[in-house]
Amino acid sequence: MDKQTRRDLLRDYKERKSTMGVFAVRCAATGEVWTAGSRNIDAQQNSLWFGLRNGGHINRVLQAAWTAHGEAAFSFEVLERIEDETLTPMGQLDLLKARERHWLAALGAKKAVG
Repeated sequence: MDKQTRRDLLRDYKERKSTMGVFAVRCAATGEVWTAGSRNIDAQQNSLWFGLRNGGHINRVLQAAWTAHGEAAFSFEVLERIEDETLTPMGQLDLLKARERHWLAALGAKKAVG
């Protein structure tokens, strides 16, 4: 790969638009559900699974369930995507937090992160 192609690919990667949204993690063995909002919903599962596989996830209860039941017992689900480009960045984050609260209540879930 030549230098210009590499620069172009790197620029395209940095300029890509990420989609915010709310996700749920479900444990089939216990029936527990965790949910949270994400600024980049498309990359969230990879990030979450990486932390859990390495045993260093910030949510100790989720980490304990993962350790006890294994990866096969867990599923990741995108509950909602937020693609309203008319909002300011602050407005988007406020909407993301509001939708996260909605899903926490609707599912009787625990907060996955933070």
